[in-house]
Amino acid sequence: MSTPAQLGFHMPAEWEPHAGTWFTWPRPEGISFPDKYEPVPDVYAALIRELVAVEEVHINVWNAEKEAWVRGLLAARRVPLGRVRFHHFPAYEPWCRDHGPIFVVREREGRRERAVVDWDYNAWGGKYPPFDLDDAVPQHVAKLRGLPLFSPGIVMEGGALEVNGRGTVLTTEACLLNPNRNPHLNRAQIELYLRDYLGVTNVLWLGDGIVGDDTDGHVDDLTRFVNAATVVTVVEEDPADENYALLQDNLHRLRTMKDQDGAPLRIVELPMPGVVEYDGQRLPASYANFYIANELVLVPTYRHANDRRALEILQREFPQRRVVGIDSTELIWGLGSFHCISQQEPL
Repeated sequence: MSTPAQLGFHMPAEWEPHAGTWFTWPRPEGISFPDKYEPVPDVYAALIRELVAVEEVHINVWNAEKEAWVRGLLAARRVPLGRVRFHHFPAYEPWCRDHGPIFVVREREGRRERAVVDWDYNAWGGKYPPFDLDDAVPQHVAKLRGLPLFSPGIVMEGGALEVNGRGTVLTTEACLLNPNRNPHLNRAQIELYLRDYLGVTNVLWLGDGIVGDDTDGHVDDLTRFVNAATVVTVVEEDPADENYALLQDNLHRLRTMKDQDGAPLRIVELPMPGVVEYDGQRLPASYANFYIANELVLVPTYRHANDRRALEILQREFPQRRVVGIDSTELIWGLGSFHCISQQEPL
């Protein structure tokens, strides 16, 4: 069977036009927010209220009963439901970036065609079973949309991949080379899968992820493309902080990297929000976990003095979009933020 790349498909950048945004609604009986689920739906409501102004929102829910409950909750929080679509695609946990569909696109005979890449999903190395329902979500979405489905047969998560839409993908050694994902594959073999199924030509490797990240180092907490030539990357300013050295290492790596055309990357530094803890556990709080929507960038904030700085930096990098900060302090207890819970569907 031909690969997406052989057929002319590639994964578009997140800032390219969206048909919509996908979420999987968190279940009260799930394990992502132990003993602290109650504040989480309000964070979802705040995000969806912003998103429906610029694009459709698709929400995976367990069944009709859960749909009715979520509809009532959103309506009570004055979220317009006219552009919200519900789908009974059950999943145990809400991390749609990682278990959701990866859309790829191609131009053919003057029109854009789409397909879905369905990577295997094992809950970040088998940490949180069961995950069979989560793993099936891309298949449901491809069937719903009537799109071709490509199944590489290896474990991969959307939060581990950051593309510029022109041929370059950023990822991390800590995640993709971890033996709890694909122990039978070496670096060169993994790169070949990325080229074949994302349509990239240039694979760039960062090192470790931030402290508290149970995904083994997803890139979407570290470094993000804001345009085809520019990345923003988080840097810890306190040398005594556990994140300082590993983020400096990633910064040094970025300074040696080239894009798909051999040009150096333009690098913009983002601050970190300091130490964010709950119940004695350090959480993976990062401003890099923002989500780019049509006309909008949704940025997690953490009740920290650096919130404003981060928003100002990102607003400069997205001059044509409205940059909105939303408090993610409650959501980050689940060990992920806005990018982790969302997945874009390109036009």
